[in-house]
Amino acid sequence: MSEESRVSCTIDLDAPGKRAGYLNVPWSRNDSAWGAIRIPIHVICGGDGPTVLFTGANHGDEYEGPIALLKLARRLDPTRVRGRVIVLPTMNHPAVQAGTRVSPIDGVNMNRSFPGRRDGTQTPMLAHYVYHHLVARADVVVDLHSGGKTLDFVPSVVMHELDDKDLMERTRAAILAMGAPLALVLKELDTAGMLDSAVEELGKLFVTTELGGGGSTTPERVAIADRAVHNLLCHLRVLDEAPSAAPGPSRFARTPEDGFVVSDDAGLFEPLVELGAPVETGQPLGRVHFFEEIDREPRTYTAPRGGFLYCRHFPGLIKRGDCLAVLGDYGHQG
Repeated sequence: MSEESRVSCTIDLDAPGKRAGYLNVPWSRNDSAWGAIRIPIHVICGGDGPTVLFTGANHGDEYEGPIALLKLARRLDPTRVRGRVIVLPTMNHPAVQAGTRVSPIDGVNMNRSFPGRRDGTQTPMLAHYVYHHLVARADVVVDLHSGGKTLDFVPSVVMHELDDKDLMERTRAAILAMGAPLALVLKELDTAGMLDSAVEELGKLFVTTELGGGGSTTPERVAIADRAVHNLLCHLRVLDEAPSAAPGPSRFARTPEDGFVVSDDAGLFEPLVELGAPVETGQPLGRVHFFEEIDREPRTYTAPRGGFLYCRHFPGLIKRGDCLAVLGDYGHQG
């Protein structure tokens, strides 16, 4: 918190009680010389206990997290909270307004911007504040994601493989307590600049999610998000309440290193397997049809290993280099 920021906050983050305000991110532009982006922030501060930071809409086309966090901020009562809950329901606010993954202001992916830059454009400038002034205060950080417009996931709460075995076990217990259909150890393809990595390098407990996708949501997926944030606060003893019952226990799984399938072609994508369905090695997962070359046979992409379909490409069009599918494995329980 000694790191000076160009971003300011309109509320006291440390005083007891419940407050809502804004982060002001300077944005001087043609139509507003002294303008700013205003990022909504809520703080609910009760008695002694941990500080939990919730962030939603790190990417602006992912909706389960913001919906769940807006509801959480409204219902939390500081007299019933042990510790402090900080909520940024729409952290990448300009991207939410535009319905895009990255900020329309500077074209930067917020989840590749941490720990941020004080002298950067608006996205890394905000990331700098979040890291140095919010993550610095937190004991636990929860960043809620889904697949946005381009991917669709089996709704899941997610962690990463950690070198710190004690932190690994505490994180595993946390994601299982959240009551999602799937608790998963995710292998990331690119971790540079992620909020995940920045928090984990500090030795703090970090939880993320992949709650669906397709650039929209469903009642079931919002219910999973609602249950996950409530149950985590119960697990951490921030709330002295009963956790919300889930339809069934969470299944624990991993994404193996050889579970990613990337398209080498551009065309129309035909999925051949439903999300969550079991797959066998060599089983067809999807086809790419070459609509510009009507005499060319489609290319079929197959499963490189057995497991289940955890994630798939969502739009009807696919490009060369797009992630076509990700497989999960229930066999590696850890």
